[in-house]
Amino acid sequence: ACLLAMVSVVAVWGATQVSNTDRFVANMEPLIHEPPIQDALSAQITSQITSRVDVGALTATAASELAHAHLPALSQLVTNFEGPLASGVNSLVGTAVARFVASPAMATLWVAALRNVHTGLVKVLSGQGNGTLDVVNGKVVLSLGPIITQAKQYLVTHGVGFASSIPAVNPTFPLFEAPNLAKAQSGYRLLLTLRWLLPLLSVALFVAGVWIACGHRRALLGAGLGLAAAMLVLAVALAIARAIYLNSVPQSVLPSDAAAAAYDTLVRFVKDGLRVLLVVGLVVAIGAFFTGPAAAAVRTRRALASGIRWLRAHGERAGLRTGPAGAWTAAHKTLLRVAAVGIVALIFVFWGQPSVAVVVWLVVLLLVLLGIIELLGGGTERTVLPENQVLPENQVLPEKQAVPEPAVPDK
Repeated sequence: ACLLAMVSVVAVWGATQVSNTDRFVANMEPLIHEPPIQDALSAQITSQITSRVDVGALTATAASELAHAHLPALSQLVTNFEGPLASGVNSLVGTAVARFVASPAMATLWVAALRNVHTGLVKVLSGQGNGTLDVVNGKVVLSLGPIITQAKQYLVTHGVGFASSIPAVNPTFPLFEAPNLAKAQSGYRLLLTLRWLLPLLSVALFVAGVWIACGHRRALLGAGLGLAAAMLVLAVALAIARAIYLNSVPQSVLPSDAAAAAYDTLVRFVKDGLRVLLVVGLVVAIGAFFTGPAAAAVRTRRALASGIRWLRAHGERAGLRTGPAGAWTAAHKTLLRVAAVGIVALIFVFWGQPSVAVVVWLVVLLLVLLGIIELLGGGTERTVLPENQVLPENQVLPEKQAVPEPAVPDK
């Protein structure tokens, strides 16, 4: 169960990222606000634009127009400074692109591009048809035309007029070979199945392990600690995978700081999930411990019971009475405790995307419910028969044992 819990976290995260467009966009949207990602993206867009701008031809045209305007000196000057002019043009384009990438317009375009890309990916993997992604020349490719078009419009709007001469291009970026598409589609369907199967199987094994154990409480304590330990192992595995990934990405493809930002953003929901399960495991273990016979647990329970009795006594002296509700609560304490735990567990399961704060608040809610049950269901420690009720023939109340008198020694 502990091993499957680790695999379940990764499987649920992977299936959610692949099949849920909203979740994928929410995960990847912060990337555009990371400075390393902005720098890497600016460099890529600038390279695509400057490679399609013929600075030499622009310089020759300017020199020819100056010569026709009877300005030979300026014409010769432009011709002599062709190199510095090209460098200045590239610098101008780079500066304008960097501003565009850091602008709110790029953030909006980034979210739209992520949504289109993911929608197309789901269509390709599920076999529903073509979207932003398509199969071209035996490869599944992504269209980059919309981003380049928006960048060109931004350049023209912000004073880089020659950017309007950039031809309309729609380059594609290959993602994977089409012969592997069938395998990718099969893996997609398997991942969607494992998303539900692995967590259910893990929970079933936890329940079965506690149920068949000789000591249920000790088994529950071990299950909670095992779940917490499994999440710690998963956290260590993610850290190791991060180091391996950063060492495997060439600096020419993606700078190390940008690669680190991309990895950390991509796996942040996995880390959120393992933190939640880590806290859940610790809460279960702590609950199992404080219901046991350990001296610290007994003292804690006695202190809580004493506090509840003090509250109840003060309420009774103030004229508060629980009445029939208190008697019913006292007769069904066990059922009410199980119901309180079940309600809190259902809230946690159906919360959707619980966080550590949600777990803490649910624990507080459970403690409050258990405290109310004890407060209403407390009372006398003696067994008192209602009026006009008789015991069955074979049942008697325990009699008070007589204390033997001490023997008097002889004189």
